[in-house]
Amino acid sequence: MKSSFALFVVAISALLSACTQEQQNQISRSVQNWTGTNGVLEIYAGDKLVRRFIHVDKISTAMGTSDNQPRPYRYGYGVLDENLNMVVDPGEKKVYFEVSDYGSNYIFFESPR
Repeated sequence: MKSSFALFVVAISALLSACTQEQQNQISRSVQNWTGTNGVLEIYAGDKLVRRFIHVDKISTAMGTSDNQPRPYRYGYGVLDENLNMVVDPGEKKVYFEVSDYGSNYIFFESPR
């Protein structure tokens, strides 16, 4: 059983090494979409933590509707941790958010109230 698993890992590694970086990223995102994650997104102003989203499943690249080109921001869903204690407290809700790729740092998020 162990040898067949090792052979499987070697085969997958060989297959992935033949892929371009973008193809590897797409495979990784597919696996992540299937397995899910439990991420944390923190936003800093200088050295001060100003926003935190917990229980983030994934962060995706926005794509244009008509031209199917990547947009300059990432988006996702997570619980806005309003008191920054890493716990989903009563009243803290899952919201939509966007993170800019531009030099001016900003984050857009849905109001939880």
